[in-house]
Amino acid sequence: MDADKVFKALGDPTRRKLLDRLCEENGQTLSQLCENLDMARQSATQHLGLLEDANLVTTVRRGREKLHFINPVPLHEVYERWVRKFERQRLSLLHDLKKELEGK
Repeated sequence: MDADKVFKALGDPTRRKLLDRLCEENGQTLSQLCENLDMARQSATQHLGLLEDANLVTTVRRGREKLHFINPVPLHEVYERWVRKFERQRLSLLHDLKKELEGK
């Protein structure tokens, strides 16, 4: 895993939104992913290219269609390396407190 590529890919809100859309429904075409996004297909293609480069998205050809699938392995590796080492219970309590204070 190239952690720098993963963090760079996750650093953009549009790419995170694309990952969210794939999480909701895996195996979408470019047209499906672009629905309800205010972005040209060319821009979406560039974002997907960075996600593929970070190994966060994989593709499979089905006839003329190119289907995009989320790859959770790099996210899990980031979690194991950067998040898990911190105490989960304390982080959960702090997260809940933050949400309560912010009214979310």
